[in-house]
Amino acid sequence: MILEVNDLSFRYGGGRTIFRGVNFSLDKGEVLSILGANGAGKSTLLNCVANLLRPASGQILLNGRPMSAMSVSEVARVVGYVPQIHVPSYAYTVREFTVMGRTPYIGAFSTPSAEDYRIADEALERLGISHLRDKAYTEISGGERQQVTIARVLTQQPQIILLDEPTAHLDYGNQYRVVRMVKELAREGYALLMTTHNPDHAIILDGKAAILDRDGGLTVGRAAEILTSDALTGLYGLPVKTVYDEDAGRKVCVVC
Repeated sequence: MILEVNDLSFRYGGGRTIFRGVNFSLDKGEVLSILGANGAGKSTLLNCVANLLRPASGQILLNGRPMSAMSVSEVARVVGYVPQIHVPSYAYTVREFTVMGRTPYIGAFSTPSAEDYRIADEALERLGISHLRDKAYTEISGGERQQVTIARVLTQQPQIILLDEPTAHLDYGNQYRVVRMVKELAREGYALLMTTHNPDHAIILDGKAAILDRDGGLTVGRAAEILTSDALTGLYGLPVKTVYDEDAGRKVCVVC
């Protein structure tokens, strides 16, 4: 098992507990989509798995090793993270920003090699954004930055990819291109953990799904079993139904 999360809980300082008793696992080729209301703690959970926040209790294992016993570089060779929002601090070109994904493999006083740039260029090509490679990262749109950040994580070549609402700043077409890409990455053997506000995306991915409730509990299972009309109605406070669409060949979510 690549990722195991055991009895995890988190709270900020002496404040309220954000989530508790969280358990799930991910292996090669699996996708887990996490849904929850705004403020439920989805991003906080991803930040714990990304080694950016320290849980209050519980354990995260990467390939059977406790993350807490691993160096930053060791974790970065296993876990890649695409944050919901990335604020640029310097006007690197898109290509230079993307090749930074190779950092876990480059010595402290070394520079990226031709092979590192080749891997970065392949990632940009894969996302169909090679035309941006010489533009300043600070001067492209928010949606384009999101795609470039995904390219940087692909350049990192991790085993697990964490995506925090990866379609949040994308237009309708690019949202589904990203969802298709997630499916392709799973077929290639990556383990993917994604937060989303769109249950249709989780249904399309047809993997595992989880709902983080307002009390900090996480319910995990197959998407078809977890994303029921009752569960989504309770989650969003709206009358939501999942119905089978013949043309789409799958269930879709509708608000009644």
